[in-house]
Amino acid sequence: MNTSSYIKISNIYDDIPDNLPEELVDILASKGDGGIRIERIVSRGHSSPPGYWYDQDRNEYVLLLKGSAGLRFEGSEDTVVLQPGDWIEIPAHEKHRVEWTDTDQDTVWLAVHYP
Repeated sequence: MNTSSYIKISNIYDDIPDNLPEELVDILASKGDGGIRIERIVSRGHSSPPGYWYDQDRNEYVLLLKGSAGLRFEGSEDTVVLQPGDWIEIPAHEKHRVEWTDTDQDTVWLAVHYP
């Protein structure tokens, strides 16, 4: 394959450290301050701190690629369980938290933040 200097090729599972004391967030691509941002997130038994709720200014599309995770949304006692291949769209300012992620393997997410 002939690639130009403008094309980046990598693998979503590359460069995950053996030691992961905190959740890993890598920006894979972005378009300006208010545009689209694509992230790889790697969790290994991580969860949101007690009482902490994400309240993001932008919409978020999340695809779970590997592992498993439980999300909870403010006002609900139910946990939304995600398995590989599951995706969820979270509207801006929809308060949510990560209740748990897989402790036996990496949980790899692809998150797309957009206006």
